[in-house]
Amino acid sequence: MEAHNYTLVTEFVFLGLTSRLDIQPVIFGVIFAMHLITIVGNSLIITVTWIDPKLKTPMYFLLSQLSTIDICFTTITVPQLLIHAFSRSKTISFTQCMTQVFFFVAVGNMEGYLLAAMAYDRYVAICTPLRYGAIMTQKLCICIVLVFWLLMFLNSLLHTILVSRLHFCSNRILHFFCDLPPLMQLSCSRPFINELVILTEGITATLSPFIFILVSYVCIVVTVLGLRSTAGLRKALSTCSSHIVVVTLFYGTVIRLYFQPVSSYTLDRDRQVAVFYTVVTPMLNPIIYSPRNQEVKGALRRTLSKIFQ
Repeated sequence: MEAHNYTLVTEFVFLGLTSRLDIQPVIFGVIFAMHLITIVGNSLIITVTWIDPKLKTPMYFLLSQLSTIDICFTTITVPQLLIHAFSRSKTISFTQCMTQVFFFVAVGNMEGYLLAAMAYDRYVAICTPLRYGAIMTQKLCICIVLVFWLLMFLNSLLHTILVSRLHFCSNRILHFFCDLPPLMQLSCSRPFINELVILTEGITATLSPFIFILVSYVCIVVTVLGLRSTAGLRKALSTCSSHIVVVTLFYGTVIRLYFQPVSSYTLDRDRQVAVFYTVVTPMLNPIIYSPRNQEVKGALRRTLSKIFQ
Protein backbone atom coordinates (compact mmCIF):
# COMPACT_ATOMS: atom_id res chain seq x y z
CA MET A 1 0.00 0.00 0.00
CA GLU A 2 1.30 3.42 -0.91
CA ALA A 3 2.38 5.53 2.07
CA HIS A 4 1.45 9.18 2.38
CA ASN A 5 2.70 11.90 4.67
CA TYR A 6 -0.18 13.75 6.23
CA THR A 7 -0.86 15.65 9.43
CA LEU A 8 -4.02 16.42 11.28
CA VAL A 9 -5.43 19.54 9.64
CA THR A 10 -6.99 22.00 12.09
CA GLU A 11 -7.38 24.92 9.68
CA PHE A 12 -7.27 25.71 5.98
CA VAL A 13 -5.65 28.60 4.13
CA PHE A 14 -7.43 30.13 1.13
CA LEU A 15 -5.30 31.18 -1.83
CA GLY A 16 -8.18 33.36 -3.04
CA LEU A 17 -9.03 34.49 -6.54
CA THR A 18 -5.60 35.87 -7.36
CA SER A 19 -2.19 36.47 -5.83
CA ARG A 20 -1.81 39.87 -7.53
CA LEU A 21 -2.14 42.53 -4.85
CA ASP A 22 -2.52 45.38 -7.38
CA ILE A 23 -5.93 44.18 -8.56
CA GLN A 24 -7.30 43.21 -5.13
CA PRO A 25 -9.06 46.61 -4.69
CA VAL A 26 -10.72 46.22 -8.10
CA ILE A 27 -11.90 42.71 -7.29
CA PHE A 28 -13.16 43.88 -3.91
CA GLY A 29 -15.08 46.81 -5.41
CA VAL A 30 -16.72 44.79 -8.18
CA ILE A 31 -17.73 41.85 -5.98
CA PHE A 32 -18.92 44.14 -3.17
CA ALA A 33 -21.12 46.07 -5.61
CA MET A 34 -22.57 42.86 -7.06
CA HIS A 35 -23.15 41.42 -3.59
CA LEU A 36 -24.97 44.60 -2.56
CA ILE A 37 -27.16 44.47 -5.68
CA THR A 38 -27.90 40.80 -4.91
CA ILE A 39 -29.00 41.53 -1.35
CA VAL A 40 -31.09 44.59 -2.27
CA GLY A 41 -32.67 43.04 -5.38
CA ASN A 42 -33.64 39.76 -3.78
CA SER A 43 -34.80 41.50 -0.58
CA LEU A 44 -37.14 43.65 -2.69
CA ILE A 45 -38.56 40.54 -4.36
CA ILE A 46 -39.16 38.91 -0.95
CA THR A 47 -40.72 42.10 0.44
CA VAL A 48 -43.17 42.72 -2.41
CA THR A 49 -44.26 39.09 -2.65
CA TRP A 50 -45.07 39.05 1.06
CA ILE A 51 -46.64 42.52 1.29
CA ASP A 52 -48.52 42.98 -1.98
CA PRO A 53 -51.95 41.23 -1.94
CA LYS A 54 -51.83 40.67 -5.71
CA LEU A 55 -48.75 38.48 -5.34
CA LYS A 56 -50.23 36.11 -2.74
CA THR A 57 -50.08 33.19 -5.18
CA PRO A 58 -48.06 29.95 -5.27
CA MET A 59 -45.89 31.20 -8.15
CA TYR A 60 -44.73 34.25 -6.23
CA PHE A 61 -44.37 32.30 -3.01
CA LEU A 62 -41.89 30.05 -4.83
CA LEU A 63 -40.21 33.13 -6.34
CA SER A 64 -39.72 34.57 -2.85
CA GLN A 65 -38.16 31.27 -1.78
CA LEU A 66 -35.78 31.45 -4.74
CA SER A 67 -34.74 34.95 -3.68
CA THR A 68 -34.21 33.71 -0.13
CA ILE A 69 -31.96 30.93 -1.42
CA ASP A 70 -29.99 33.40 -3.56
CA ILE A 71 -29.34 35.58 -0.51
CA CYS A 72 -28.22 32.55 1.53
CA PHE A 73 -26.12 31.21 -1.35
CA THR A 74 -24.10 34.39 -1.81
CA THR A 75 -23.89 35.14 1.93
CA ILE A 76 -22.25 31.78 2.61
CA THR A 77 -19.20 32.67 0.48
CA VAL A 78 -18.96 36.34 -0.56
CA PRO A 79 -18.51 38.12 2.83
CA GLN A 80 -15.60 35.82 3.60
CA LEU A 81 -14.08 36.59 0.18
CA LEU A 82 -14.41 40.34 0.80
CA ILE A 83 -12.83 40.10 4.25
CA HIS A 84 -9.92 38.03 2.95
CA ALA A 85 -9.27 40.48 0.12
CA PHE A 86 -7.40 42.82 2.49
CA SER A 87 -6.71 40.48 5.40
CA ARG A 88 -3.31 38.99 6.07
CA SER A 89 -4.92 35.97 7.66
CA LYS A 90 -6.91 33.98 5.09
CA THR A 91 -7.53 30.99 7.29
CA ILE A 92 -10.64 29.11 8.31
CA SER A 93 -10.88 26.44 10.99
CA PHE A 94 -11.61 22.84 10.01
CA THR A 95 -15.02 22.95 11.71
CA GLN A 96 -15.98 26.23 10.04
CA CYS A 97 -14.85 24.85 6.69
CA MET A 98 -16.99 21.73 7.03
CA THR A 99 -19.93 23.90 8.14
CA GLN A 100 -19.49 26.04 5.04
CA VAL A 101 -19.43 22.92 2.86
CA PHE A 102 -22.61 21.62 4.48
CA PHE A 103 -24.66 24.79 3.95
CA PHE A 104 -23.20 25.52 0.52
CA VAL A 105 -24.08 22.07 -0.84
CA ALA A 106 -27.53 22.12 0.80
CA VAL A 107 -28.49 25.58 -0.46
CA GLY A 108 -27.00 24.95 -3.90
CA ASN A 109 -28.97 21.73 -4.40
CA MET A 110 -32.09 23.33 -2.96
CA GLU A 111 -32.09 25.88 -5.75
CA GLY A 112 -32.37 23.11 -8.32
CA TYR A 113 -35.32 21.51 -6.54
CA LEU A 114 -37.04 24.84 -6.13
CA LEU A 115 -36.64 25.50 -9.86
CA ALA A 116 -38.30 22.12 -10.42
CA ALA A 117 -41.22 23.16 -8.17
CA MET A 118 -41.53 26.39 -10.17
CA ALA A 119 -41.58 24.36 -13.41
CA TYR A 120 -44.39 22.22 -12.01
CA ASP A 121 -46.29 25.38 -11.08
CA ARG A 122 -46.01 26.61 -14.69
CA TYR A 123 -47.03 23.18 -15.99
CA VAL A 124 -50.21 23.16 -13.91
CA ALA A 125 -51.00 26.79 -14.80
CA ILE A 126 -50.64 26.25 -18.56
CA CYS A 127 -51.66 22.63 -19.07
CA THR A 128 -54.53 22.40 -16.53
CA PRO A 129 -55.51 26.04 -15.84
CA LEU A 130 -59.01 25.22 -14.58
CA ARG A 131 -57.57 23.01 -11.82
CA TYR A 132 -54.69 25.32 -10.92
CA GLY A 133 -56.33 26.73 -7.78
CA ALA A 134 -57.26 23.28 -6.50
CA ILE A 135 -53.82 21.74 -7.14
CA MET A 136 -51.35 24.53 -6.35
CA THR A 137 -52.46 25.48 -2.86
CA GLN A 138 -50.38 27.42 -0.36
CA LYS A 139 -50.28 24.36 1.90
CA LEU A 140 -48.87 22.19 -0.90
CA CYS A 141 -46.16 24.75 -1.69
CA ILE A 142 -45.08 24.98 1.96
CA CYS A 143 -44.98 21.18 2.26
CA ILE A 144 -42.91 20.90 -0.94
CA VAL A 145 -40.38 23.45 0.29
CA LEU A 146 -40.07 21.81 3.73
CA VAL A 147 -39.63 18.31 2.29
CA PHE A 148 -37.03 19.56 -0.18
CA TRP A 149 -35.07 21.28 2.61
CA LEU A 150 -35.06 18.05 4.65
CA LEU A 151 -33.81 16.01 1.69
CA MET A 152 -31.13 18.55 0.84
CA PHE A 153 -29.84 18.69 4.41
CA LEU A 154 -29.54 14.89 4.49
CA ASN A 155 -27.82 14.89 1.09
CA SER A 156 -25.42 17.62 2.18
CA LEU A 157 -24.68 15.83 5.44
CA LEU A 158 -23.55 12.75 3.49
CA HIS A 159 -21.09 14.73 1.35
CA THR A 160 -19.81 16.71 4.35
CA ILE A 161 -19.13 13.58 6.41
CA LEU A 162 -17.27 11.94 3.52
CA VAL A 163 -15.04 14.94 2.81
CA SER A 164 -14.33 15.47 6.53
CA ARG A 165 -12.96 11.93 6.78
CA LEU A 166 -10.30 12.47 4.10
CA HIS A 167 -6.61 12.61 5.00
CA PHE A 168 -5.24 15.93 3.75
CA CYS A 169 -1.63 16.35 2.65
CA SER A 170 -1.96 20.13 2.54
CA ASN A 171 -4.17 22.80 4.06
CA ARG A 172 -3.82 25.33 1.23
CA ILE A 173 -7.13 25.51 -0.66
CA LEU A 174 -6.88 26.64 -4.27
CA HIS A 175 -10.15 28.52 -3.96
CA PHE A 176 -11.87 31.33 -2.08
CA PHE A 177 -14.26 29.12 -0.07
CA CYS A 178 -14.60 25.52 1.09
CA ASP A 179 -16.11 23.38 -1.63
CA LEU A 180 -15.98 19.69 -2.45
CA PRO A 181 -13.65 19.64 -5.52
CA PRO A 182 -10.80 21.78 -4.05
CA LEU A 183 -10.96 19.91 -0.73
CA MET A 184 -10.92 16.54 -2.48
CA GLN A 185 -7.91 17.71 -4.46
CA LEU A 186 -5.99 18.08 -1.16
CA SER A 187 -6.50 14.41 -0.32
CA CYS A 188 -3.33 12.32 0.02
CA SER A 189 -4.90 9.60 -2.12
CA ARG A 190 -7.57 9.61 -4.78
CA PRO A 191 -10.91 10.19 -2.99
CA PHE A 192 -12.58 7.33 -4.83
CA ILE A 193 -15.55 6.98 -2.47
CA ASN A 194 -16.26 10.73 -2.62
CA GLU A 195 -16.07 10.71 -6.42
CA LEU A 196 -18.31 7.64 -6.59
CA VAL A 197 -20.94 9.25 -4.36
CA ILE A 198 -20.86 12.49 -6.38
CA LEU A 199 -21.15 10.60 -9.68
CA THR A 200 -24.00 8.39 -8.43
CA GLU A 201 -26.02 9.90 -5.58
CA GLY A 202 -24.84 13.40 -6.50
CA ILE A 203 -25.88 13.09 -10.14
CA THR A 204 -29.19 11.54 -9.13
CA ALA A 205 -29.95 14.26 -6.59
CA THR A 206 -28.84 17.08 -8.89
CA LEU A 207 -30.14 15.92 -12.26
CA SER A 208 -33.49 14.55 -11.03
CA PRO A 209 -35.03 18.04 -10.78
CA PHE A 210 -33.39 18.97 -14.11
CA ILE A 211 -35.03 15.99 -15.84
CA PHE A 212 -38.33 16.88 -14.15
CA ILE A 213 -38.00 20.44 -15.49
CA LEU A 214 -37.35 19.15 -19.02
CA VAL A 215 -40.38 16.84 -18.88
CA SER A 216 -42.55 19.67 -17.57
CA TYR A 217 -41.50 21.93 -20.43
CA VAL A 218 -42.09 19.23 -23.01
CA CYS A 219 -45.67 19.02 -21.75
CA ILE A 220 -45.92 22.82 -21.75
CA VAL A 221 -44.64 23.05 -25.33
CA VAL A 222 -47.15 20.42 -26.50
CA THR A 223 -49.96 22.36 -24.83
CA VAL A 224 -48.76 25.74 -26.15
CA LEU A 225 -48.51 24.43 -29.71
CA GLY A 226 -52.15 23.42 -29.44
CA LEU A 227 -53.26 26.93 -28.52
CA ARG A 228 -55.12 28.71 -31.28
CA SER A 229 -54.99 32.07 -29.55
CA THR A 230 -51.90 34.18 -30.26
CA ALA A 231 -52.51 36.13 -27.06
CA GLY A 232 -52.62 32.91 -25.06
CA LEU A 233 -49.38 31.78 -26.69
CA ARG A 234 -47.61 35.04 -25.80
CA LYS A 235 -48.87 34.89 -22.21
CA ALA A 236 -47.69 31.30 -21.77
CA LEU A 237 -44.25 32.11 -23.16
CA SER A 238 -43.89 35.25 -21.03
CA THR A 239 -44.57 33.33 -17.82
CA CYS A 240 -41.93 30.70 -18.67
CA SER A 241 -39.13 32.73 -20.31
CA SER A 242 -37.61 34.05 -17.07
CA HIS A 243 -37.66 30.60 -15.49
CA ILE A 244 -35.97 29.05 -18.54
CA VAL A 245 -33.15 31.62 -18.40
CA VAL A 246 -32.57 31.01 -14.67
CA VAL A 247 -32.59 27.21 -15.17
CA THR A 248 -30.05 27.53 -17.99
CA LEU A 249 -27.71 29.69 -15.90
CA PHE A 250 -27.95 27.41 -12.86
CA TYR A 251 -27.56 24.00 -14.48
CA GLY A 252 -25.02 25.20 -17.03
CA THR A 253 -22.58 26.11 -14.26
CA VAL A 254 -23.39 23.15 -11.99
CA ILE A 255 -22.86 20.52 -14.70
CA ARG A 256 -19.77 22.32 -15.95
CA LEU A 257 -18.06 22.37 -12.55
CA TYR A 258 -19.09 19.34 -10.50
CA PHE A 259 -19.57 16.44 -12.88
CA GLN A 260 -15.91 15.88 -13.69
CA PRO A 261 -13.11 13.83 -12.07
CA VAL A 262 -10.99 15.58 -9.45
CA SER A 263 -7.96 15.02 -11.71
CA SER A 264 -9.45 17.39 -14.31
CA TYR A 265 -10.10 20.13 -11.77
CA THR A 266 -8.18 23.26 -12.84
CA LEU A 267 -7.73 26.25 -10.58
CA ASP A 268 -8.23 29.28 -12.80
CA ARG A 269 -11.08 27.92 -14.91
CA ASP A 270 -13.16 26.56 -12.05
CA ARG A 271 -12.62 29.56 -9.79
CA GLN A 272 -14.06 31.71 -12.58
CA VAL A 273 -17.09 29.41 -12.82
CA ALA A 274 -17.45 29.52 -9.02
CA VAL A 275 -17.48 33.34 -9.07
CA PHE A 276 -20.22 33.20 -11.69
CA TYR A 277 -22.62 30.98 -9.73
CA THR A 278 -21.87 32.41 -6.27
CA VAL A 279 -21.82 36.10 -7.21
CA VAL A 280 -23.24 36.73 -10.68
CA THR A 281 -26.19 34.32 -10.88
CA PRO A 282 -27.79 35.33 -7.53
CA MET A 283 -27.55 38.95 -8.68
CA LEU A 284 -29.09 38.21 -12.09
CA ASN A 285 -32.12 36.24 -10.86
CA PRO A 286 -34.16 39.24 -9.59
CA ILE A 287 -33.03 41.26 -12.62
CA ILE A 288 -34.23 38.47 -14.93
CA TYR A 289 -37.60 38.06 -13.23
CA SER A 290 -38.57 41.67 -12.53
CA PRO A 291 -38.37 43.37 -15.96
CA ARG A 292 -40.10 40.43 -17.67
CA ASN A 293 -43.00 40.32 -15.22
CA GLN A 294 -45.54 43.12 -15.23
CA GLU A 295 -47.05 42.03 -11.91
CA VAL A 296 -43.67 42.13 -10.17
CA LYS A 297 -42.87 45.54 -11.66
CA GLY A 298 -46.26 46.86 -10.58
CA ALA A 299 -45.80 45.49 -7.06
CA LEU A 300 -42.32 47.04 -6.86
CA ARG A 301 -43.68 50.44 -7.87
CA ARG A 302 -46.49 50.22 -5.32
CA THR A 303 -44.14 49.12 -2.53
CA LEU A 304 -41.53 51.77 -3.28
CA SER A 305 -44.18 54.49 -3.47
CA LYS A 306 -45.43 53.49 -0.02
CA ILE A 307 -41.90 53.59 1.37
CA PHE A 308 -40.89 56.96 -0.08
CA GLN A 309 -44.20 58.83 0.06
